[in-house]
Amino acid sequence: MKIAGTNNKAGLTQVVVVTADSGFEALVKATFGASDQIALRVIAGELAAVEGDIDAEAATATVAVIDLDAAPADDMHALERLMTRDGVGLPVVAVTRTLDANLARTLLQMRVADFLVKPVSPVELVRTCAHVANGPATTAPTEAQIYTFLPAVGGAGVTTLAIQSAMILLNSGQRGKSSTCLVDLDFQHGACADYLDIEPRLNLGEIEPRPERLDRQLLEVMLSHHPSGLAVVAAPHHLAEMRSFDPDVVTRLLDLVSSNFDYVVFDMPRTWFSWTDSVLLGSNNLFVVSEATVPGLRHAKRLVEAIHERLGDGPKPRVIVNRFEQRLFSSGLRKADIQQVLGESFATCIPNQYGLVREAIDRGVPIDEVKPGNRITAQLKNLVLSPAPAKASAPAGGGALNKVKLSWAR
Repeated sequence: MKIAGTNNKAGLTQVVVVTADSGFEALVKATFGASDQIALRVIAGELAAVEGDIDAEAATATVAVIDLDAAPADDMHALERLMTRDGVGLPVVAVTRTLDANLARTLLQMRVADFLVKPVSPVELVRTCAHVANGPATTAPTEAQIYTFLPAVGGAGVTTLAIQSAMILLNSGQRGKSSTCLVDLDFQHGACADYLDIEPRLNLGEIEPRPERLDRQLLEVMLSHHPSGLAVVAAPHHLAEMRSFDPDVVTRLLDLVSSNFDYVVFDMPRTWFSWTDSVLLGSNNLFVVSEATVPGLRHAKRLVEAIHERLGDGPKPRVIVNRFEQRLFSSGLRKADIQQVLGESFATCIPNQYGLVREAIDRGVPIDEVKPGNRITAQLKNLVLSPAPAKASAPAGGGALNKVKLSWAR
């Protein structure tokens, strides 16, 4: 079967699909078959058996989707021959049932344009084919909405709030799920992967010697995927090793993540690194997380003022007071006290449901899976789905606190 010249109407994008999987074939036909902008060709069979049917001289606008399924050796050899054939200008999207680091590296070395892992959603398939057909030079990057959670004190519950906020954003789309990525920037003590019971796959040590290798394909290798559809960037723990990675490598990683997702949520470490300012400046929504104690509020107020001093007209930090519990006839902090201390930087109080949070962590699931419609999620939803303040303004009052600097930010 020769692709070029067969029903090749002007202006149409040709998608050639090679698959021996009847289920995937049905998905492809349902996804592309009804479009009057796409000329679909399906070649049934394993690549090694049908590679002669693929015209290597097809127009560069054509996309080939090659279903490798279990990636047998014969199919991999056939794919390598296809990619190295003289005159080939055929962008290839490889589809596999599983994808480990070795297979991903092999596909990258073959210069496969992109790859997907089954099960593949129709939206993901269309988006990937469009990206590959247009080419990276003509595809405008998306501009993600970035939510950053920064702890004012240790143990404030930043990771729990970041995860739940990411789940809210993931499910905020009007026509299905929005592409959302949770990034754990605590490379030494990060807990996002543990809380979600997934394997961390980010290896900055491998990227650091050659940061130019970091592209969308390599990012896909280092992403972990939660069953909900949430993408997670997290590194394995290095508890006995305190490393400060090259800030250019970290910012390149974050720029790449931000250009490939609708929403990005950063779970920040308390320690201030050389790249921290860049992350905060690039945020659309910046939340400082404190606990409902007098020392916690003091730390939060100082941190907000230090951020104002360092970032100037950058994003306006807002304080989330976590695990707040208001009791009648109690001498503890009241919400009015918290608002008075924090002033305009106060964002909200998150109710104390420690038992619920602990069960979610122990089970490795989001809070909503343990108890749908809980008060934590309801409060966070009101916060993260509301518009962020457009610009920072200098904090009022505070006396000597206005001159405070972060002691660890030198």
